[in-house]
Parts: sequence; C-alpha cells; structure tokens
Amino acid sequence: MSTRINAGFAGFTDSDFDAMRVPGLEGRMEAIIRQVRPKLERLGSELAPYLAELCAEPMYPHVAKHARRSVNPPNDTWVAWSRHPRGYKAHPHFQIGLWSTHLFIQFAIIYESGNKTVFAERAADELDSIRAAIPASFVWSKDHMLPDGVPHAELSAESMTEWLARLRTVKAAEITCGLHIARGDERLRDPDSLLRTAEDTFRRLLPLYKLSF
Repeated sequence: MSTRINAGFAGFTDSDFDAMRVPGLEGRMEAIIRQVRPKLERLGSELAPYLAELCAEPMYPHVAKHARRSVNPPNDTWVAWSRHPRGYKAHPHFQIGLWSTHLFIQFAIIYESGNKTVFAERAADELDSIRAAIPASFVWSKDHMLPDGVPHAELSAESMTEWLARLRTVKAAEITCGLHIARGDERLRDPDSLLRTAEDTFRRLLPLYKLSF
C-alpha cells in the first residue's frame, strides 16, 4: 500500500546530520532551518497520505519549530504526524527525525499525552502479541530526549511490564518504539528506499498506535 505523491524529497546526507552538531542555539537553528527542515517538511507531505490510509483517518504533519528554546540548542529535530491538525504532543503520533548519529522512525506517546493510561493498560493486556509483532531490531525508549534506547530483542517481558506500569502511573513517563538508522546507512541517501523503509516501519508500528485509543 502506498499513496505517495512526488514532493521532491532528496534523502539525507552527512551534512544534515552535521547540522545537529553546529555550536550554539543561533547557529544550530540556522543550520536546521536551512538544511534539515525543508526535507522534514517534504517528508511530512510525502508520507501523510500513506499514514492516513494506514490509520484510516486523516494524519497531519507537524515539523518541530523548537520555538521555546532560548539558550540550549536542540539535539534532535523531527516531523511528527497525528490525527489532530493543530498539534501532536498531546496525542499518540508517529515521527521521523535526526540526531547527529542516526535517523529515527518511531511511534511515540510522550508525557503530555492524555492517552498514556489507555495505551499502557491495553498494551499490558496485549503484551505477548506486541512482543511477537515488533521486530527484534526496533528500539524502545522511556525518554524521547535521549538518543539511545533498548533493542526489542533485549527488553524482557518483565522490563516491558515495568515500563508500561510506569507509563500508567507516573505523570512524566513516556514511551517510544521504532527503527534507528545509522547516519552512514545507504538507505538515507536513496529517497525511494528510505520512503519504503518508513512505510514498512509505520505499518509494523500500527498495532501500538491502535492500542492508544
């Protein structure tokens, strides 16, 4: 299934990842706005129809603006898709973004979402099916502000149960799951390959999204 339009997405190069290492807030934001944000905007438009078909509802792209920052530069940047046209942070969403080391394609429920309890309870009930459906190489994280996480193959059922319990009971808790692609991976330079990878990743993450409502 693919409903892509041709929005001119050109893939990612080393210079895009290097933008996330430019010193200082002003310099890094200038590099992000000039170098990375146009590509995220194209990705947002390119993949919105696919996600809308996949999720059976409109999915709206939102590119991170980092508008609240006044001192520290952002260490990552992204485009997110949610069912709400005005925002994504308060809702379960999908993301594609860059750290200086890798690109991520993931599902996320962050601390601002009111769906955390629903997801945590339903995911706990469907733990076995989740563990079977998620690819071993996908990465789980409890903190979207950190670049690393735990590969699915290394996250025990007991640990996942603890993560979900924390998501249900701790206000600041959050969870993400998805694919990390190292900056040197050839798929990043091949637009069609990266878009196919993104579509496949979102399809595999769809069960998590459906558990959120």
